[in-house]
Amino acid sequence: MSRPVLAVTLGDPVGIGPEITARTLAEVAGQDGHHGVAVGDAEALRRGVRASGLDVDVRQVSDFTIAPAGPGTIDVLDIDVLGSDVPDWGVVDGRAGRAAVVAIEVATRAAMAGEVAGIVTGPIHKEAIWAAGSKHLGHTEMLGELTGVTRQNTMFVVRNTAVDGHHLRIFFTTRHVSLRKALDQITKDTVTHAIKEAATALHVFGVDEPRLAVAALNPHGGENGAFGDEEIVHIAPACDRARAEGLAVSGPVPADSVFHQGLAGRFDGVLSHFHDQGHIAAKTYDFDGTISVTVGLPILRTSVDHGTAFDIAGTGQADHHTMLSAYLAAVDYSPYVPRIRSTYGG
Repeated sequence: MSRPVLAVTLGDPVGIGPEITARTLAEVAGQDGHHGVAVGDAEALRRGVRASGLDVDVRQVSDFTIAPAGPGTIDVLDIDVLGSDVPDWGVVDGRAGRAAVVAIEVATRAAMAGEVAGIVTGPIHKEAIWAAGSKHLGHTEMLGELTGVTRQNTMFVVRNTAVDGHHLRIFFTTRHVSLRKALDQITKDTVTHAIKEAATALHVFGVDEPRLAVAALNPHGGENGAFGDEEIVHIAPACDRARAEGLAVSGPVPADSVFHQGLAGRFDGVLSHFHDQGHIAAKTYDFDGTISVTVGLPILRTSVDHGTAFDIAGTGQADHHTMLSAYLAAVDYSPYVPRIRSTYGG
């Protein structure tokens, strides 16, 4: 796509989403090669502009085909769920949750129809979307239903990595479950499946010969069973199986060193086994530059990796750099949209 159009959802309109969306779109307005269009309630975006102290105009558009106006103007496709009655900042509200859900639905339909190259999503509040009647745990599950996909995974991209031109990607064997349940879900089959998904995603997103490291689960990689036998029973056999199928897989590698090795360029991706194992590593190193890509969907979707920050919503304190990083990542990945569609069934 010579000039990809990206749909940028506001997230929860009473969280920091409108502010970080406004700051991001204001910063990229007028740049050549891409066009970001906010999707959400126009008044919520205008309120985000005011809270951020920005001197920009908000232009309402009826579709994604309109040419960008240039510097000083940000575009919004108004979903008109809230109208002028936007709830108070920082309060869980089912109306705000409904607006967040509708924005995701509108943006996803546009991506499925090829009207936009991809979607960049602002943070939503789970209690708010549940109050609006959603049964989903979050974005990923919602996007799966909207696109007809039953299996998705998360790829963290650490964009500010130590080696020029190298972005470490982090994957997850398990995601939003308790640590106890995550440990129970670590089996040879689940790890093998996660390895294959990660290798496929690396290839889809531009790594021609991906090198994947699989993290160990226990301290020091289990020390040959002294600190746990998951490496012996499940993780090492999964790595062996993947290597036998021709994948370039290393591991299990002790988790206290594998992320450093990945950042240094030894690996293109690291498979972590539970939520915080990968999240802590990425966010400690590069909180503002780490973004999330949902893999397994027939559309391109990038996202911030943080929440709604209700405690500072509306104060103008929100830092937009993770949203900016997610937007720029979507621009970078837009050439791979045909590959994403063909691989994941769009």
